[in-house]
Amino acid sequence: MASFFLIVSLLFALFFSPLVESQNPIDSCWRTNPNWESNRPALAGCAVGFGKYAAGGKDGSIYVVTSSEDDPESPSPGTLRHAVIQTEPLWITFEHDMGIVLKNELIMNSNKTIDGRGAKVEIANGPCITIQHVSHVIIHGISIHHCKPGKSGSDGDAISVFNSSNVWIDHCYFSQSEDGLIDVVLGSTAVTISNSYFTQHDKVMLLGHNDNIVVDENMKVTIAFNHFGPGLIERIPRVRRGFAHVANNRYNKWLKYALGGSADPTIFSEGNYFLAPDDPSKKQVTKRLESGNDRSWKWISSKDVFLNGAYFEPSSNGKVTQVYEGEEEFSVYDGSLVPNLTSSAGPLSCYSGRIC
Repeated sequence: MASFFLIVSLLFALFFSPLVESQNPIDSCWRTNPNWESNRPALAGCAVGFGKYAAGGKDGSIYVVTSSEDDPESPSPGTLRHAVIQTEPLWITFEHDMGIVLKNELIMNSNKTIDGRGAKVEIANGPCITIQHVSHVIIHGISIHHCKPGKSGSDGDAISVFNSSNVWIDHCYFSQSEDGLIDVVLGSTAVTISNSYFTQHDKVMLLGHNDNIVVDENMKVTIAFNHFGPGLIERIPRVRRGFAHVANNRYNKWLKYALGGSADPTIFSEGNYFLAPDDPSKKQVTKRLESGNDRSWKWISSKDVFLNGAYFEPSSNGKVTQVYEGEEEFSVYDGSLVPNLTSSAGPLSCYSGRIC
């Protein structure tokens, strides 16, 4: 009997230990549980960084989307739009695979989770998601691409976070939209963007609306464990005024620059993996988008890995003494480990009764 348990232990170590070791702290919180489907809202306790306390719809009922149809004027029960406009907290799931073409931007209410685990869910070829004047939103496990401007004034962003807080975007796929992929602007804060895959796009991520919007001084965004893949040009991210902790992300040959900013931003680049493009004029990771003295800026690199000639130009102004408070804090690994930490970036293949 003892030998039987020894064999079982060895088999577990052989098959599951590499998975556990390669996972970042978000994934190790939930992915190794084969019964994840029986308690979907447990995911809400797994965020790290500034969006740590995003609750989404964890205190509400499960709402199952059964139809990919969209009617902005009179949303039908069972559609995604009907789910996100409800006033009570909801954890939104999907009955089956579906591609959703929205007829206008999807404006979400507070305390909502869009959870794509267990289905292949795409929002594409129309207006996409707006998180505006709300709080506690989680978007997990969906693909958002080929987004177009909406009738209500949206610019064609994949996700626009506008004057909102406690937002967590995790394990999503983004590409080829008419404006940005993710904007966090106009007083938004307490945001984490993690475990997502970005590809084939120009202006990837904007943090801070413009240099004159003083309210963005309070913006705090964590960007962690993402894979910034081929075909990305710039703004990965571009930061104005606020604080961006960019940690353990993989960068694959940006076409202009990776990290940019203006108007006294703080960019703490920690444990990232920067593979520069072959073009000798594009090796610099950073780009100042404002001339003048940078004494009030903080652009700092720590534990980053620079490949193919990549280099980071720090600011003349010192160091970051403290990033997080309490449970927001998480371990950031050396940049050499990033290929493993980001190997599952993007939506996961999750099946009932199995680990994701």
